[in-house]
Amino acid sequence: MDLELLKLLLDTSLFILIWMIQLVVYPSFLYFSEKDIKKWHIGYTSRITIIVLPLMLGQLLLYSRSVFVDLSICNVAMLATVLSTWGITFFVSVPLHQDLDNLKDSLASRMKLVKTNWIRTALWTLILIINIFNYGK
Repeated sequence: MDLELLKLLLDTSLFILIWMIQLVVYPSFLYFSEKDIKKWHIGYTSRITIIVLPLMLGQLLLYSRSVFVDLSICNVAMLATVLSTWGITFFVSVPLHQDLDNLKDSLASRMKLVKTNWIRTALWTLILIINIFNYGK
């Protein structure tokens, strides 16, 4: 398979996934009782990781490869944007998800998760848009 097409497929997958999470999954966290969110959330995080992590790893590998094959401002910027999604995921989102499991009252963490996830949503949307415009060039 063409690596540029694979990159586009991964970007599209992450775009669809992040918008579903942002508009459907995370807002639903606000309607759970504290007891129910703790029970449900443990299963959710393990199941969503099985979907998200391979997509993120694939995206990171392909954009890293792009920089090494063709060192350009565009490729470096795209890799930096992908790395930004990783940073926000592991330094903001993951700790907030851990708070949901560990805090006695996680409502503030749930609300912050919904708000801060807009950054990842915007970044993955930007990645896809730029990739669509650059595809085939």
